[in-house]
Amino acid sequence: MSQHGYQLKSTEDLFYELCKQNPDLRFERTAEGEVIIMPPTGGETGNRNKEITRQLGNWEKKQAAGSSFDSSTGYKLPNGADRSPDASWVEKARLAQLTLEEKKKFLPLCPDFAIELSSPSDDLDTVKAKMEEYISCGLRLGWLIDPETRTVHVYRPNVAVEELKDVTEVSADPELPGFTLDLREIWDPPI
Repeated sequence: MSQHGYQLKSTEDLFYELCKQNPDLRFERTAEGEVIIMPPTGGETGNRNKEITRQLGNWEKKQAAGSSFDSSTGYKLPNGADRSPDASWVEKARLAQLTLEEKKKFLPLCPDFAIELSSPSDDLDTVKAKMEEYISCGLRLGWLIDPETRTVHVYRPNVAVEELKDVTEVSADPELPGFTLDLREIWDPPI
């Protein structure tokens, strides 16, 4: 038994069935096959994540270059891990290559853009490792948002992680042209 889960070597279909049979739980699976049960978030984190998803969705509606997804969307990464970032986006051309059946299950690709929102129950080093995993699997841009320190860790391939402290917004240019996340309600949620 690990700090966050238990070891279960399973096939892709078995893991998918585990998730389907337990819709009230959120699971991830590492590339090594460790199943991680994700705890529910508190009110502040849930409100922050809703705001992130809303802003990304509003931007998506103004452009036709891809689709955004919320934290319940699973991705089957090229390294074999099954992950669910808090918010994500995939280019339309990449989604068009998937079959209807592939779109119904965990998307068999790494998103182009992902956001992870650190919550009080998260170990920051574990979330940083997850961001590095996304980058190694093809992520073009990733943000790890840490409300406790008011820091956004910006991940891009082949570039050192950039840390933005106490900023009120962060831009996704050039990867997602025109998308800027307003962080004011992330730092100070209205609840």
